[in-house]
Amino acid sequence: MSILTREFYLQDTVSVAKNILGKRIIRKIGNQTASGIITETEAYRHTDDPASHAFGKITDRNKVMFGEVGIAYVYFTYGMHYCFNVVARSPRAAAGAVLIRAMEPERGIKEMLRNRSNVNLKDLTNGPGKLTQALQITKEHYGLDLTKKSELYITDGIKPRKITRSPRVGIRKATDKLWNFKMKI
Repeated sequence: MSILTREFYLQDTVSVAKNILGKRIIRKIGNQTASGIITETEAYRHTDDPASHAFGKITDRNKVMFGEVGIAYVYFTYGMHYCFNVVARSPRAAAGAVLIRAMEPERGIKEMLRNRSNVNLKDLTNGPGKLTQALQITKEHYGLDLTKKSELYITDGIKPRKITRSPRVGIRKATDKLWNFKMKI
């Protein structure tokens, strides 16, 4: 399995959100490895996207979105969940990131189930907060280089058979943008 290169993330954020479907998340936790196929994503850009954290000014929270591509952007939301994003944008854009909303678990399922208090397999990683809880992705991973083998990275995977696009979930602004992408395994 080849780790996705920085060049992969150096294209339009919306393209990365679509092209990362079918790729594999690898998470090393101690001597355990958990993995899964990315099945749902959302793109968040900069000046043309009022739903994006990068729409306004640079803050301590969003500054990684303006930095090097291929870096993890992890933030806490609703006072209860972490969300895992990867910084991705074309060289012409100032900021952008792709939210990893869901994955199909492959390896380390027993560990992921324990991390999620033994929920049923169908609901294990089918949402951004569920995914980060199952994989124990936290604020500690903010700024991690995902293009290098470490405790968290993304590799090639499978080719999606069909990709659907729809409005992004849970936002109030820029609801007309069809930047939510899903695939079925």
